[in-house]
Amino acid sequence: MSSTDKQPKSGRTEDKQTAGGRAPEAPELSTDKAVKAAKAEKQPRSVRVVLLALMIAMLLAMLDNMIIGTAMPTIVGELGGLEHLSWVVTAYTLATAASTPIWGKLGDLYGRKGVFLAAIVIFLIGSVLSGMAQDMGQLIGFRAIQGLGAGGLMVGVMAIIGDLIPPRERGKYQGMMAGVMALAMIGGPLVGGTITDHLGWRWSFYINLPLGAVALIMITTVLHLPRKDRSKAKVDYLGAALLTVGITSIVLVTTWGGTEYAWSSARILELIALGVVSLAGFIFVQTKAAEPIMPLHIFRNRNFTLMSVIGFVTGFVMFGATLFLPLFQQAVQGASATNSGLLLLPMLLAMMAISLVAGRVTTSTGKYKIFPIMGSVLMVVGLYLLSTMDTGTSRFTSGLYMAVLGAGMGFLMQITMLVAQNSVEMKDMGVASSSTTLFRTLGSSFGVAIMGALFNNRVQDEMAASAARNGGGSASLASAQLDAKSLAKLPEMVREAYQHAVAAGTHVSFLLGAAIAVVALAGALFVKEIPLRGGAPKPSDDAAPTADQKVAQSA
Repeated sequence: MSSTDKQPKSGRTEDKQTAGGRAPEAPELSTDKAVKAAKAEKQPRSVRVVLLALMIAMLLAMLDNMIIGTAMPTIVGELGGLEHLSWVVTAYTLATAASTPIWGKLGDLYGRKGVFLAAIVIFLIGSVLSGMAQDMGQLIGFRAIQGLGAGGLMVGVMAIIGDLIPPRERGKYQGMMAGVMALAMIGGPLVGGTITDHLGWRWSFYINLPLGAVALIMITTVLHLPRKDRSKAKVDYLGAALLTVGITSIVLVTTWGGTEYAWSSARILELIALGVVSLAGFIFVQTKAAEPIMPLHIFRNRNFTLMSVIGFVTGFVMFGATLFLPLFQQAVQGASATNSGLLLLPMLLAMMAISLVAGRVTTSTGKYKIFPIMGSVLMVVGLYLLSTMDTGTSRFTSGLYMAVLGAGMGFLMQITMLVAQNSVEMKDMGVASSSTTLFRTLGSSFGVAIMGALFNNRVQDEMAASAARNGGGSASLASAQLDAKSLAKLPEMVREAYQHAVAAGTHVSFLLGAAIAVVALAGALFVKEIPLRGGAPKPSDDAAPTADQKVAQSA
C-alpha cells in the first residue's frame, strides 16, 4: 500500500470508523470509551451463550466418528455385514464432504440461523435412525443422512462466528475451538467405549440427542442475526450435482484405492475420470450461474487461495498423524488401545495451547502472517522427527515430537479459517467457510489414503522380507495383526519383525507428511497481511479507496 493512501495510523481510528460506520464526532479523549461502547453494542453478553451453543454443535460433528469407531466391533457382532464395515464411515464422510459447500451457499442466500438449525435437525434425525437400524444396509443409509446434517454443522459454526465477531476479535476464541477438537479426539474413544460397554452401541448415536437439543434451544432463543431478505435467485442445482459427483469420486478413489481395488484397476481409473470430468463441468457452470455454489471470484484473492492450500495440507497431516501414531504406540511401544489415545495428549494439548496464544496475539496486535509461517515450520520439523522413531524410541521422546507437531497445527488450525473469512466480502462468508472446510476434509481423505497405502505396503514388504530371511514364509506374515492383544500372542521373532515393520511404515508415512508440509510453508511465505476487519469499514468521504484499501475493506 502506498504511503499516500489515507489509512489510519492506528487501529483505534479505524475501530471508531468501523463501529459506527462513520468517523466519530466525539473528542479524541473519549476515543476509548467510544470504542468500548461500540464493541459492547456489537457483542452483547448473549454472544457468549451463542458461542457455547455453537461449540456444542461443533462437538457433535467432531465427536460422532470418534465414538462410533470404538463401537464398530460390537455393531458388526450384532448386525453382521463385516464386508460392508468401511461403508459405515465412508457413507458419513461422503455425505459430509459433498453437502458442505451447499450448506454454505444456502446460508448466504437464505440466512444462516434457519439453515444451521435445519442442519442440526437433519443430523439428529440421522442419529435416531442410525440407533434404530436393524441391519448393516440400514445403518449405512442412515449414516449418510447423518452426514448430510454434519456437513452443515461445521460450516454453520464457522460462518455464524464470522457474522457475529469481527476477525480482529475472533482470535480470542481460537482456543475454545481448538479445545473442542482436542476434547473430541481424546474423549471420543473413551466415551464410545464406556457407552458401548454399559448402555449398548445404539446409545453411541442416541447420545447426540441431548447435546443437539441443548444446542437447538440455545440457538433458537439467543442467536439474533440481521434479517436477510429471501433471495429470489435460484439455487445452482446443476453446479451442486456436478460438485457432489466430483467430490464423491475423489473420496471413493482415496478410500478404495490400494485397498478394495488396485490403483491401476478399471474401477479406480473410471472414478478418476468421472471426478475430473465432473469438476471440470462444475467450474464451467460456476462461470455461468447467477448464484454459483462456489463463486470462483473468491479464489482470485491470493490469501484465500493460499489458506485453502494450507488447510488442505493441515487436514492431510493431522488425520494421518492421529491414525498412525496410535498404531505405532500399540504395536511398537506396547500401549493399550485406551492408553494410545491418551498418549496423544502432548500433541493435542500443545495444539490447544498454541492456538489460544496465537489467537490472543492476533486480537491484540492485528498481525497474523507470522503464524502460518511458524506453524508450517514446526509441522515440517515435527513430522520429520516423528519419521525418525524406531523400536527403541521411548514414549517420552515420541511425546516431545508429538508436541512439536501439535504446536505447528495449533498455529494453523484456526488462523486458516480466520484469514480466509477476512479475505472475502460478508455476502460470501458462507461459501468461504464451506470451501475452507471442504479443502481440509479432502486433505484428510487424501492423507489417510496415501499415508495408509505407504504404511501398509512398507509393513507388508518388511514382513515378507523378514519371513523369507527366517524361513517363515507367508504364515508369519499372515499372523501379523495390528491388534495389540493378537500381537502379544505372536512368537518373539515374529513380533520383533512386525515391530520393525511398523516402525519402517511410520517412517515413510511421516516422511511423506513432512514433504507435503513443505507446500504449506511455501504458501505461508506468500501470505499478504491485510488488516483484519474490526467491523464494517467504509472509505472516507474525501478520498477514493485504493486497491489495497478495497481488499482490506471487502476481505
